[in-house]
Amino acid sequence: MSIVRHAPTVRPEVVSPETMYRAVCRLGIVPFFENPITGWSVEELTPPRFWFDGDGPELGPWDWKIDCVQSGDIAYGKFLWGGKAAFATVEWYRELMNYRRSLPKYAPTPDQQKILNFLAANGSVSIKEVRGLLGVKKGPADAQITKLMMQCRVVTGDITRVYRGEDLHYNGWQVSSFCSPEGLFETDAEPLPGAGPAAPFPSGFPFESVSLRVDHSPAESLRRLVEHIKEVYPAAPEALVLKALG
Repeated sequence: MSIVRHAPTVRPEVVSPETMYRAVCRLGIVPFFENPITGWSVEELTPPRFWFDGDGPELGPWDWKIDCVQSGDIAYGKFLWGGKAAFATVEWYRELMNYRRSLPKYAPTPDQQKILNFLAANGSVSIKEVRGLLGVKKGPADAQITKLMMQCRVVTGDITRVYRGEDLHYNGWQVSSFCSPEGLFETDAEPLPGAGPAAPFPSGFPFESVSLRVDHSPAESLRRLVEHIKEVYPAAPEALVLKALG
């Protein structure tokens, strides 16, 4: 696929967890990686020195995404471009959810329904638990979670930093758990350990329950999403926007 070159009307710079959070809030919905709509990604908003800087004290967006997930009001998962990582505020994620869940191609399969039933009973699920539930290896388990993310039935609930070795060194290795969007956004929740008034994010502490319901049709949700993305990136071809959202 060829890359379409154009410039967005806004270009917030991502240089810290706080600026990454604000960029997501400003853009509303944004892929993590570079994609056919040039400029519409966290990667392209991040100066190269922060994207992969193994020699510096910062681990860049790969680590900063944890703070966005733990803010309590941003959805993170593989839900754009056919299963690529992306962020969305609740305002825009619920529009995508309203649209996606209306499409027959995004109805859960029996195996995916097993995962959803497990989530309903337990609140969250890990890849290890998906493997045991379905009797599959890690690759197929990851694929099922990605498909559920595309259906807007599963999001990343939390990401834990893994510390290894005698000195408990952290080099970016992480473990994720997954939950339903309703479980993340619509239930009253306690702040995560360590969260408090000093947290760098203006919302999410303490978490507040929000509604994922909208009062309009799936077609209207799609229209609003397309208009919003084109408002931020006017030169983005509508066909590509629809492909990202499809």
